[in-house]
Amino acid sequence: MTRRFLAALLLPSLLLVAGCTPGADLKPLPDARPTVYRLGPGDQIRMLTYGEDALSEIFRVNAEGNISVPLLGDVHAAGLTTDQLATEVSQILAKRDLMKGAVIAVEVVAHRPIFVLGEVNKPGPYPYQPGMTVQQAAALAGGYTYRAFKPYVEVTRKIHGHEVEGKLSPLSPVLPNDTITILERYF
Repeated sequence: MTRRFLAALLLPSLLLVAGCTPGADLKPLPDARPTVYRLGPGDQIRMLTYGEDALSEIFRVNAEGNISVPLLGDVHAAGLTTDQLATEVSQILAKRDLMKGAVIAVEVVAHRPIFVLGEVNKPGPYPYQPGMTVQQAAALAGGYTYRAFKPYVEVTRKIHGHEVEGKLSPLSPVLPNDTITILERYF
């Protein structure tokens, strides 16, 4: 009886030492620092052009990073802030002698999603919100299952155009298009 009791006490410690913790081989991802939001494929934006109803509508940034604007065709939006996109469209209108001094406002209507997988009750895509943390993303996905490993999660993120896997703590901020996998605990 004593041996079983000692084995039950020591097993979790031995698993940790042996590297049997879920995601033990993952390196920490650098925290996403709060920055100005930059548009990307999948974002939905509203562009309002003062005095021009034809140019005031909702657009989606396509896979190539463009929006298709009446009279202008494709305008590159990916990587720009909403203010930069408004300036870009205004400059194109002026350059083509379609409208001088256009007053344009751009706002994000729907951010591109995040994806929450693994040990949550409702895995799937969810709308990103600026400032969202890993824990808030798990809550959106119906909360953790009873098997969830909660000290950290696995995240796949694009950094400088390359997909990188790593781990983040529950209070770390997430970015649009992050794939968050809640790992399963071993015992």
